[in-house]
This record gives sequence, C-alpha cells and structure tokens, in this order.
Amino acid sequence: MPLSANFSTLDESKLRTWLGDKAVELGFDGLRITDTHLGSATERLQEWLAEGRHGHMEYMQRHADLRSDPQLLVPGTVRVICVTMNYLPEGSNFDQEWQRLEDPHQAVVSMYARGRDYHKVLRNRLQDFAKAIEEKIGSFGYRVFTDSAPLMEVELARKAGLGWRGKHTLLLNRESGSTFFLGEILVDVPLPIDSESEEHCGSCTSCMDVCPTQAITAPYQLDARRCISYLTIENPEAIPVEFRRAMGNRVYGCDDCQLICPWNKFAKTTALSDFAQRHGLGQASLLHLWSWTEAEFEQRHEGSAIRRIGYSRWRRNLAVAMGNALASPALANQEKEAIRKALSDGLVSADALVAEHIEWALNPSF
Repeated sequence: MPLSANFSTLDESKLRTWLGDKAVELGFDGLRITDTHLGSATERLQEWLAEGRHGHMEYMQRHADLRSDPQLLVPGTVRVICVTMNYLPEGSNFDQEWQRLEDPHQAVVSMYARGRDYHKVLRNRLQDFAKAIEEKIGSFGYRVFTDSAPLMEVELARKAGLGWRGKHTLLLNRESGSTFFLGEILVDVPLPIDSESEEHCGSCTSCMDVCPTQAITAPYQLDARRCISYLTIENPEAIPVEFRRAMGNRVYGCDDCQLICPWNKFAKTTALSDFAQRHGLGQASLLHLWSWTEAEFEQRHEGSAIRRIGYSRWRRNLAVAMGNALASPALANQEKEAIRKALSDGLVSADALVAEHIEWALNPSF
C-alpha cells in the first residue's frame, strides 16, 4: 500500500511524540517501535522446540516459521509498534501474596488472571489505537496482536527497548518490573525505530532459586514442561506426580519468579477497572472454588482467561491443591475432614482426569 500524503509531510519526532501520548491516552503504559529482524532469537526458538521444552503446546511447533519472521505472518510489515499495559489492580501487595502461598486452605490464582481476559482488553484498545493512527497519517496496512498469533512478542518488545529479558525469560523494565501485558501492531509504515535497553539482572538468580519445580533450568532457559503455569493452564493431561507437591495451592498459574524479582519493587498498579479481581479470586479458599458447579464456573469466568482451560482442568488443579492441603501440618483436622468429604463427594461425578487427581489427593501413595 503506498504511503499517504499525510505521512510524508509529518515531522518524525512529532509523530513519535504523538504516538506515545496517544498510547497513554488509550490506557497503555509504554510504547516503543522496532523492525522485523529477529536475528539469533529464531535459532534459539528452534533449539528450544527441538528439545521438546514446549510440551503439549504443538501450536508453537506448527507455526515456528511464522514466529521467525513477522513479515511472513503479515506480508508487507516493516515495523512493529510494541506496547505494554500494567495489570496489577489497586491494593496489590506482594507480601500478602507470599502469605497466601503459605496458607494451605487458600486457592492461589495468578495475579494477571483475576480480572477480565487481557486478550480482549488489549485487542480492542490496539484496534482503537490503529484507527487513531490512520486518522493521523492516512490509510495504511496493519494488524493487531496480543498473545494471539505466532509472534515472538517478548523478543520484539526487548528489541524495541521496552525492557530486557530476565533470567526467567519474562520482559523486565526498570520503571515497572514485569507485571504488564504486551501488545503489538504490525504496520507497513517505516516509522522511526527505538533503541534497545540495557540488561540489569547482573548476578541475581532469585527467580531461578525460587521456582518450585526448577523450571528455569539455566539463565534465560525455561522448560515449560516443568513450569506450574504450563502445568495448570496449557497442559491438557494429568499433572505429573513428581510436580504435584511443588504446586502447593497454586490452582491457575504461578507468580513466584515475579514476586521474588527485585525489579518488581517498581511494579505499578493499573487504572483500568478491567483488571480488578472478580469473584474474590484474590482471597478465595479451595473449598469455595471446589463448590462451583460447571455452570457456575462458566458463568463466573465469563470474559476471563481462566474459562479457556475448562471445568475439568480447573477441578484437576484444585484437587492437587486440596491434596497438598491434606498433607500440610498447618491445616486443622476439622478443615482436613471438610476437604476429604468434598473430594470424596466430587469423585462420584468426576471424569477420568479429575478422578485420578482426587484419588491421589486422598491417597498420595496410590
């Protein structure tokens, strides 16, 4: 698509300033621009896939060629507008999150998933952003993405200068840590490119040391098959017995490597109501979530990323956490009896996947 007359007459520095201001106006917290060249990142991806570290995420293998080059994903792309959006709701407290992880009757849902599905929130705002750009510079080619296509989002954001890749493989930023979502607009307009930022992890290995399953096998190396976020969300099968105790009371995702990271002392809360926790997911007990029927699960998680895993995986995860509660000396006998009864009652109608995990919870040696 030929460039519009509007674009050719715009001052680049003024356009870049306008893009940043408009991004903030639409609820984004950072914006940087990069080209489409991913360099050695594509080789590292191929090595990671060849080692099978993606587990059951076959879609990563299936579309590996598209991930290697945004121009293959959207022909004509010459720039990628990368944005961040903070997701911590007001009142977030990392000390309280650690305390909840130590409380065996609590059900811990990853902080990012307690509100509305970020895919919908970012996609809509990215679309609005693209339309605003079109009004500013004239017609141009674009597509918006947020964790919804074969795109190396973290690598593009790193290359654009939104932060550096931490040893846990997440993007880190000096101003806001790592508690943000990423979004992209692939465009066919040669916008000015931003520079990369320096790395600031130094000799710190806190994220590696704290990982409950030692999924961070070396700096910048993650084995998804060991990661609790993968096990509780992406994994469609039984959770390997070797990792069940390490899951503790984490029933959807895991935040440990972010909670421990020194840079997250700068983590910022969001002003967007979309990410406010819903249905008490920041304080819910295992028994409360276990009591939900499938209809209640569907209704209460409507518009939530959690709904994607389905009721069976949800119950699978809860059953493991309840089994860990039964093994905890910190839980009173009365509470344990309530959990045993709930699990036994649930066994009657459980499918094969959930039944396996209930039986393990009631009798870990089976």
